Amino acid sequence: MDQWTDPLHPRWERGLSLYPDPCIEVLDKRFKKYLMGNTAVERLWTGARWAEGPVWFGDARCLLFSDIPNNRILRWDEATGQMGTYRQPSNYSNGHTRDRQGRLVSCEHGTRRITRTEYDGTVTVLMDSYQGKPLNAPNDVVVASDGAVWFTDPGYGILLNYEGFKAEPELPANVYRLDPISGKAAVVAADFAKPNGLCFSPDEQQLYIVDTGVTHNEHAPSHIRVFDVTGGKSLKGGREFIDMKPGFADGIRCDRDGNLWSSSGWGERENNGVIVLTPQGELIGRIHLPEPCANLCFGGRSKNRLFMAGSQSLYSVYIEAQGSQTP
Repeated sequence: MDQWTDPLHPRWERGLSLYPDPCIEVLDKRFKKYLMGNTAVERLWTGARWAEGPVWFGDARCLLFSDIPNNRILRWDEATGQMGTYRQPSNYSNGHTRDRQGRLVSCEHGTRRITRTEYDGTVTVLMDSYQGKPLNAPNDVVVASDGAVWFTDPGYGILLNYEGFKAEPELPANVYRLDPISGKAAVVAADFAKPNGLCFSPDEQQLYIVDTGVTHNEHAPSHIRVFDVTGGKSLKGGREFIDMKPGFADGIRCDRDGNLWSSSGWGERENNGVIVLTPQGELIGRIHLPEPCANLCFGGRSKNRLFMAGSQSLYSVYIEAQGSQTP
């Protein structure tokens, strides 16, 4: 690894780039179709404690993302490149998405709930308990085309008084589906150590779910699993899609070709960034960052700009892939 591919080299501080950017690594020729010759990984901003949950608002040309320990949601403006505060306190929010009406749906550690921000800015609680017991600390969330809210509840936000409030979990670490018609929730997966990021395949026939286990336990799972979605309401199967050890994944997204773009970090330094996998689980590309990547999303006018929430920073890169998420 030379001075340009080394993500800790001062190029990140000086803003220097080479074309094509050597921090974008082609591991298989199939990855080349998604690359541009004169685009580079950009650090847009730094100053968070743990950046998470990016979500793109194309109608406002902005990106929202969480800075969990600082208890705030930040707003990056595409037109000006300026960073501002969207909400503080944010109840230690983590993952975000948009529903099919374009409203913000959020996971909150501090209040241990799933919320929706209405058009007028008021907040509606979608779910904060299951079978009479409080949720652990919802982590990441997606909304299906039928309006159902699918989310993970590993409980990281109650482990310490850093990303929420320390408490004992009263429920297993489940994955839930919240029905948009009845408002009732169902457990769709209950065999995870710590379910984390999740996303649908473009046709919503499969659901990918990350299991990060316990990060300091080398025997804990650190993989991504893929399930078949049956009837739009339940899951079956759950085979291992990729083992991320010695690092782990966190947030994940699919592009329109069905490739999985996964955040990556910890373990060896070269793990920090994003990996790209075909629908068959073959590793074809990697984007190196100088710090672990927690989550990512596609955005920009053509949904071909990949935004990456690093540990303390926000990065982006233009690519020839387009995100499959809607809106």
